[in-house]
Amino acid sequence: MSAVRTESVPHLTTALTGPLLHLERHLLEHQARIEGWLRSQWQRTPPPFYASVDLRNAGFKLAPVDTNLFPAGFNNLSPAFTPLCVQAVQAALDRVRPEACRVLVVPENHTRNVHYLESLASLAAIIAKAGFEVRIGSLLPELEAPRRIELPSGRTVTLEPVRREGARLRLDDYRPCLVLLNNDLAGGEPELLAGLEQPVVPPPAMGWQRRRKSSHFRHYEAAARELAGLIGLDPWLVTPIFRDCGEIDFMKRDGEDCLARNTEVLLAAVEAKYREFGIDEEPFVVVKADSGTYGMAVMSVRSVEEVRELNRRQRTRMATTKGGLPVTRVIVQEGVPTAETWGEAGHVAEPVVYLIDRFVVGGFYRVHTRRGPRENLNAPGMHFEPLAFAEPCNDPDPAADPDAGANRFYAYGVVARLALVAAAREMAEAV
Repeated sequence: MSAVRTESVPHLTTALTGPLLHLERHLLEHQARIEGWLRSQWQRTPPPFYASVDLRNAGFKLAPVDTNLFPAGFNNLSPAFTPLCVQAVQAALDRVRPEACRVLVVPENHTRNVHYLESLASLAAIIAKAGFEVRIGSLLPELEAPRRIELPSGRTVTLEPVRREGARLRLDDYRPCLVLLNNDLAGGEPELLAGLEQPVVPPPAMGWQRRRKSSHFRHYEAAARELAGLIGLDPWLVTPIFRDCGEIDFMKRDGEDCLARNTEVLLAAVEAKYREFGIDEEPFVVVKADSGTYGMAVMSVRSVEEVRELNRRQRTRMATTKGGLPVTRVIVQEGVPTAETWGEAGHVAEPVVYLIDRFVVGGFYRVHTRRGPRENLNAPGMHFEPLAFAEPCNDPDPAADPDAGANRFYAYGVVARLALVAAAREMAEAV
């Protein structure tokens, strides 16, 4: 992985005044209440084992746009924060299975995706440094013997065929205490994982075969309202408004009227908030599949007419997601433009924050050279810039400017942990 550059904080294209500074200042002034509230939430609903949260910093609001419970970018994290990752893994495993000493990681079947395999190698290295034995057990049906894969970084990954013995998973000579799932199960939950005696984290019920973004953002809205009410903040400053559509078939154009109505209502709601805060921007919304990731089945919309006039190519792009699975439900989410840019060329960027247990352990910037501030950056052509948080996200400096690195990162950490609270509530509801 490339070394962290000195410009590890993107430039904000907006003037450093107005609502975002108000938000950052407000979070700094209420740090004790925020941290106390978060601690109380973890006592009620323990967090998932890990997560990554995509944020958008508009210069006037800071909000999550996606939360992934099976993160796959550990190779993009700066080595500077490996010790924090190690400590967080120790805390997470002590909570889930205090007596655990052997961990079996069950990954995606992306054997040709080098970037994913590098992430898998990084994750395994973190677990090993935390003091646990770790092996990688593949669900690939054609895998009959261990497969060693050499990676560009110089590291290797060995995939081994998983066997089931009664209600436990094992490798030929390895009996794990705990199964760490790094597979989002978008294609369905294999029988191999059903009814295991070993703890499986995150639980298979949180895979995309069951999980819905609409459920996550309903929990997020509730959590944001609670925290905002405690500290006297308008929750819209940290919340993307959304609407939930019913069944839809883009190719047959079934459900199009419902999608158009929800788009119209949401655009009007965003425009009203813009007027309230004196924001001179054109509202837009993002239509996205209600389940799945990888930035597929996502489109930005500025008017109802755009929804009604989708051409065949656009409908085809929205009709399927990862693995060619059909899109049958979508959400319409407030579009949050990104005001952050990277480098002298000013390429648009968005922060991705990584969490293990309840701890922010680092992150990176997703940068796209061919996309604009109102477009989805999780698309072919993106690249990542490692972010070594100059200071931990839980260590702001009240004496510094509200938008100083440590303070902006603290704001990132608060919003990311709000998303983690929402995910914890999802998990409690689903399991």
